[in-house]
Amino acid sequence: MQQHFSLAECDVVGFDLDHTLCRYHLPQSARLIYDSFAHYLVTEKGYDEDLLTLSPDNLDFCCKGLVLDIEEGNFLKLAEDGTVLRASHGTKSMTFEELLEIYGRKEWKHFNTVSGMVSRTAKYYLYDNYFDLPGALLCARVVDSLDQHDGQKKYDFWKDMVAAIQHNYKISAFKEDCGMYFPEVKNDPDKYLQRCPESVKKWLKQLKNAGKILLLITSSHSDYCRLLCEHVLGSDFEEYFDILITNALKPGFFSHTPNQRPFRTLENDEEQEALLSLDKPGWYSQGNATQLYDLLKKMTGKLDPKVVYFGDSMHSDIFPAHHYSNWETVFILEELLGDKGTVPAKAESEPLEKKGKYEGDQLKVPYFVSKQWGSFFMDRLPGLENAEETLVHTWSCKCISTYSTIAIPSLEAIADLPLDYRFTRFSSNSSATAGYYPSPPRALLPNEDSVMMK
Repeated sequence: MQQHFSLAECDVVGFDLDHTLCRYHLPQSARLIYDSFAHYLVTEKGYDEDLLTLSPDNLDFCCKGLVLDIEEGNFLKLAEDGTVLRASHGTKSMTFEELLEIYGRKEWKHFNTVSGMVSRTAKYYLYDNYFDLPGALLCARVVDSLDQHDGQKKYDFWKDMVAAIQHNYKISAFKEDCGMYFPEVKNDPDKYLQRCPESVKKWLKQLKNAGKILLLITSSHSDYCRLLCEHVLGSDFEEYFDILITNALKPGFFSHTPNQRPFRTLENDEEQEALLSLDKPGWYSQGNATQLYDLLKKMTGKLDPKVVYFGDSMHSDIFPAHHYSNWETVFILEELLGDKGTVPAKAESEPLEKKGKYEGDQLKVPYFVSKQWGSFFMDRLPGLENAEETLVHTWSCKCISTYSTIAIPSLEAIADLPLDYRFTRFSSNSSATAGYYPSPPRALLPNEDSVMMK
């Protein structure tokens, strides 16, 4: 495979919507999501009212890449080899001794299925995006509460958590003003949504003018998609895209072959009859990557059009687009903004005035690194019996270099670059930092003390 990746070489550029094209004010949206789920558990399922009170410090528990061992009520941070680096029972961190006693230095029992991105199981849940993440904090507090009142050893709260998620996010919830989430965002979109920077809008037009086909593929329903796009891109948002696909039900959109869901047309945001094939550009619902690709072949006149897809979820966007569809993938990773010390990579083709752009921006970003869980990318593994501790990559970090072409903090980070800018791919050499733009996370740089075990 060639060492570099360039948008100029792609025929089709696809985007996820939430936390990719549409970015959120994270502290506000995290609180809203937490409250939406907690309110349901307390009012509908009889959980402890204490769950409704939340201090800002509590949100430090939220860290992407955590896995909840549902039956045990434990949260785990995994190393790339599947061993457990850190763990908590409920919100309470385990000591190194507890960790060794419960998990040892061997691969976690469900690592094989979690690393295969198998998600539908009653055994564990992987938290890999900002829509899910506040639910991790809520589940941890539910475990604390159950321990306090019932002294449970095995937990069965998960079915109630799933019900809370479905109540707030189900397809009809937006239209019916059901739950807390959609009514709140409708009522005050500016509180939760960041408007798309002019540089990104200009870049989308530039891609289109260069003859690229632009796709939007989101699992959000069409009515919520419309609200988001009008707010962040403007009332003319449909002009940016050739094909819009809502309610895509990712990762199934990519992975459900041969049991593919058909595309459906929409009328007033209601799904209509199933289509046997996709024949022309437009706005559709559900569908599958195979029929979409057939249309892209027609539209480009190429047997093997090259597609790149931008997304923020390893599980729903990056892994399936790479693994099932063999698309190029650009991972949107806001964790790259958590590094206050980052200095952009010195790319020779970059004008000087651009090199300092990210440093100032980073101070304004409402992104934090969890003190409880430490770096998303690396962690220290304490040595056994006086042996020295070792630095290891997290499983989340390993996934990035395995399934992404490149990783960037936001679309804005690349919007001012020429379309033929040559990015270094992750797979181009043995370096673990090759594919990060504008620079690798500080935790991955040699001799770095930013990874704490405290």
